[in-house]
Amino acid sequence: MSEARRIVVKVGSSSLTTAAGGLDADRVDALVDVLAKVRSGGERELVLVSSGAIAAGLAPLGLARRPRDLARQQAAASVGQGLLMARYTASFARYGVRVGQVLLTSDDMSRRAHHRNASRTLDKLLAMGAFPVVNENDTVATDEIRFGDNDRLAALVAHLVHADLLVLLSDVDGVYDGDPARPGTSRISLVRGPKDLAHVEIGSAGKAGVGTGGMVTKVEAAGIAAAAGVPVVLTSTVHAGDALAGADTGTYFHPTGRRSADRLLWLQHASTPQGSLTLDDGAVRAVVERRKSLLPAGIAGVEGEFSAGDPVELRDREGRPVARGLVNFDAREIPRLIGRSTHDLARDLGPEYEREVVHRDDLVVLHP
Repeated sequence: MSEARRIVVKVGSSSLTTAAGGLDADRVDALVDVLAKVRSGGERELVLVSSGAIAAGLAPLGLARRPRDLARQQAAASVGQGLLMARYTASFARYGVRVGQVLLTSDDMSRRAHHRNASRTLDKLLAMGAFPVVNENDTVATDEIRFGDNDRLAALVAHLVHADLLVLLSDVDGVYDGDPARPGTSRISLVRGPKDLAHVEIGSAGKAGVGTGGMVTKVEAAGIAAAAGVPVVLTSTVHAGDALAGADTGTYFHPTGRRSADRLLWLQHASTPQGSLTLDDGAVRAVVERRKSLLPAGIAGVEGEFSAGDPVELRDREGRPVARGLVNFDAREIPRLIGRSTHDLARDLGPEYEREVVHRDDLVVLHP
C-alpha cells in the first residue's frame, strides 16, 4: 500500500456533513490535510470520489432529511454540489492546490467515447497538478442510469484511471465478524476472496441517514475493484492517513482478478439490463464456455423494450442469467431474427442483418 503511486480515495456523506445536513468545514479540512500531505512529495497521485452533494443541499433548502423522490434529490444535489466544491476549493487552496470537478453518470462508463474522454480528463488533471474531485452527476442522472452509490462509482473510477490502490473511507474502521458495537467482535484485517466473508453478516447504512450506502455497498465495491485487479483498503476517515501510509488499519482486500475493459466492468457491475434474451442450450455453451458472440440462431425468446446499444441480460431456458451484453438490435427487431442464420437474414432482409446480436467484445459472462 505504501508503494502505491496512483490512488483513488472515496469518502462518504456521513464523514463530511452533519446529521441535519450541511457541510462540516472541520471534517472537510481534516480530510484535505491528509490528502494534501500524501501528494506533497509529488510522487503520488490522488483522485477523490466524494459524496456529500445531496447532504450538503438539505439544510439550505430547508429539508430535514434526505428526500426519497428523485426530483428533490436532484434539487438538493444542484445546491449542494456547488457548496461541496467551494469547500474543497477553499480547503485545498491552503496548500496551493487547484481542484478540478469531474461529474460522471453511468452513461459515461458505458459508452466507449464517453469513458475515453473521462479517462483523458482525469489523466490530464493529474498531469497538470490539479486534484480531481469526482462525484456522480446527481442533478441529471435518472433512476435508470444511476450508479446507485459512490462506493461502486469509486471502484469503477479506480479501474478507469488504472489506480494502484482504492481506499474506501467511512465511519467504521473496517469489516468486523459481527456488530462492532458488541463486545467480542474483531476486525477482519485481510480478505483474499468472497469466501472469507461468507460467514459474516454485513451491516447496512448508519444512523445519520444522509448517505445511500453502508457497509454492504462498500464490501460490494471492494469486491468489484479487487476482481478487476485493484487492491482495496476499507477503513474509517479518521484513519485515512494510516491507510495511505501503509499502516495496519481497516480491512485489506487482496486483488482476485485481472483488469478488463472499463466498459465491460461497468456492464457487469453497474449497468441495468433493459430486457432479456433467452438462449438455447447450444448458445449458452457457446457464450459461456467458448466466449463466442451471440448469433440470431441461438436465441429462443426475447423480453422487454430496448434499443440497439442497450444492456440486456442473456438467460438460459430455465431463466437463469448467464451473461450480460450490449445488444445490436432493437427489441422489436428480435422476433423475426430468432433461430435464423445470419446468411439467411442477409439474403431476406439485407446485408445489415448479417451480424451478431451481441458481439463477444460487448459481452461479459456472469459467474455465480
